Amino acid sequence: MTIKQPVPNVSSSPPGAVIQASPTVKDSPAVERALNRSKIYLLISWSMLYPEDEEFLDYLRCGEFVEDGRAALETLEAMLDGQGGQRAVRALAAIKKQIDLVEALSTSECANWQLSDLQAEHRRVFSNVITLDCPPYETLFGNDHVFAQSHVMGDIAGFYRAFGVELSKDIHERLDHLSVEFEFMHFLAYKESYSRCHDGAEKTEIVVEAQKKFVKNHIGRWVPLFCRMLAKKADYGLFKLVADMTAEWIDFETAFWGVTPQPYTETDYRPATFSSPEGQTYECGAQDQGNELSLLLNEVGAQSFMEIKEKEQDSGNTGPVGTA
Repeated sequence: MTIKQPVPNVSSSPPGAVIQASPTVKDSPAVERALNRSKIYLLISWSMLYPEDEEFLDYLRCGEFVEDGRAALETLEAMLDGQGGQRAVRALAAIKKQIDLVEALSTSECANWQLSDLQAEHRRVFSNVITLDCPPYETLFGNDHVFAQSHVMGDIAGFYRAFGVELSKDIHERLDHLSVEFEFMHFLAYKESYSRCHDGAEKTEIVVEAQKKFVKNHIGRWVPLFCRMLAKKADYGLFKLVADMTAEWIDFETAFWGVTPQPYTETDYRPATFSSPEGQTYECGAQDQGNELSLLLNEVGAQSFMEIKEKEQDSGNTGPVGTA
């Protein structure tokens, strides 16, 4: 996993795990929608990471990637109940076709792959360093100055901190990597399903609104352009299919939530410099009280995980802390 999740809350299930909602849940279609959206986010997140071991390759070769993806899409389609309209339905149909193509690839070419083959394919597309052909980092899109980059990174960090998640020490990636952002969305969707079963309307609203804002202000803005760049760079093979599937998934999510992000275009792609002006230093900005999630939490009268944590530390209370 790319993110470390808070112990007091529901954690992510491993790929292939069977998740079932309580049959007594009043709004079971909403629970099923959240659970299966969570699954798709996790599949895409795992697909984009550099394969350090054979776990993902085994998952792909044995067919479970396709089975889990197909099952999640079919359940999601059955439980849509009109949310997202025909655009959402069309997006799911397009993703199903991509899953079929992944199945054909995994039973032919990938069936004979060794770990070194998958690693080589990843390097072919993403290279050993940050490639500017298709960088999987949000802050390299639309931010032509370090100030803008710091603001975006700070807002991302604010979302993570508000829900008590942090990067795993086993994953050497940045906060704005696509895999990290998608696993965060996987966590939020899974947390939504848990909240609908066990928490009240206020906590569920916080998680739902956080997903809307993260889609609208983050992944909905940069991921479509990234997917076009990735598809062009990969040209063929696994990552071309993953790029097309991810693009359709973002289209589904924006329709599902009814949000309209302002997506970056090719003319907006201006990777920010990491060099600060002489004599100036910049902080991440994670404590910026103007970030979208801080505003959301204030709107619903809640407090962030970090605010609660800090207050408890100040008072000497070292007990476990829950999140929204």
